Amino acid sequence: MTQSTLTRSWVASANGHTDFPLQNLPLGIFSLNGSAPRSGVAIGEHIFDLQAARELFDGDARRAVDAMADGQLNAFFELGRAPRVALRARLLELLAEGSNQQAQLQGLGAQVLPLAADCQMHLPAKINDYTDFYVGIEHAQNVGKLFRPDNPLLPNYKYVPIGYHGRASTIRPSGTDVRRPKGQTLPAGQTEPTFGPCARLDYELELGIWIGQGNAMGDSIAIGDAADHIAGFCLLNDWSARDIQAWEYQPLGPFLSKSFITSISPWVVTAEALEPFRKAQPARPAGDPQPLPYLLDKRDQAGGGFDIELEVLLTTAAMREQNLPAHRLTLSNTQHMYWTVAQMVAHHSVNGCQLQAGDLFGSGTLSGPAAGQFGSLLEITEGGKKPIELASGEVRKFLEDGDEIILRARCQRDGFASIGFGECRGTVVAAR
Repeated sequence: MTQSTLTRSWVASANGHTDFPLQNLPLGIFSLNGSAPRSGVAIGEHIFDLQAARELFDGDARRAVDAMADGQLNAFFELGRAPRVALRARLLELLAEGSNQQAQLQGLGAQVLPLAADCQMHLPAKINDYTDFYVGIEHAQNVGKLFRPDNPLLPNYKYVPIGYHGRASTIRPSGTDVRRPKGQTLPAGQTEPTFGPCARLDYELELGIWIGQGNAMGDSIAIGDAADHIAGFCLLNDWSARDIQAWEYQPLGPFLSKSFITSISPWVVTAEALEPFRKAQPARPAGDPQPLPYLLDKRDQAGGGFDIELEVLLTTAAMREQNLPAHRLTLSNTQHMYWTVAQMVAHHSVNGCQLQAGDLFGSGTLSGPAAGQFGSLLEITEGGKKPIELASGEVRKFLEDGDEIILRARCQRDGFASIGFGECRGTVVAAR
């Protein structure tokens, strides 16, 4: 059974589901009615409880299920590709229309297939380390133009995948409120900073990358092997306090302006689910340098990119009160990544840095080149110079208390079922 021909599930809500048809089968950690967190698979409007169905798995697929029994995916990520593929193959057998186990599973009902709406989602894994990259070249150029009109990209950008180490302790799943941060800012025209709530709160549209098998300290992961060390993907919102950032970022980069919260979608979409949506990495413009040998692999260049449509929506408290639809801020795509995910992994480990199962990467903001494709308000409003007008009559330069940002992603290709990532939501609440 292939992803293109296997089209229907006996779980009726999966058929034609915008995010979670049978062809997706993302993994996550959930709880129901206060139960301990447990592992599950999103299928339509339901979650397939892997622990409740454990006896239906054997071999590598059973190893995969058992590795998640502690309510985290770290040990499962560490198993690598073969058990993950075996688990997916068995799930396709179990959940496909006409499955030999269909009657048995239907008889168990909510015991094995609770409604997702009744469940609480948790972080998929214990995140020991988080690294935020900067591989969206359009974002880098857009932001660079605001501060360095004559030289928007620094000289190293096209030679090295830029990144910095973020704060793993404040990564939270979709739906967690975003408390407006406090910090130092330097008001325009002043020579001394003031302290108080951030006034220029922003979102950043990113792809999250979950690390699977790691490497020993002192070893590096070769570019040709890097894809095998990626466990899956999610959406990531790297909330940013732009006024705090402007004061603190020199000379070492972001600090308090980024560490207050990072939001992620709770489902891990596997590399296998994304296989039909792989693309060649876009060719570099004439005159751009070739990646250095440790970052260059023909197979990765031929299929290391992805065609994932990315969307950002905004609702305000007033819009919700008036039952107005969400305002689309951004429609972009992962094809605007200057570096591949494999190149990020290879570069991160080339100095001997140890990556571990459950580490999380952020791609950096994935903007497109045109209006309507910008992945942050900093770009959309040109630093606050061009406010956004909303159907409620409100305007926005940056986010205000009560505003909610919603990230979505969709993969589409003729002849294949479309899949999505679920949502990554966060509502801004007032500073304490």
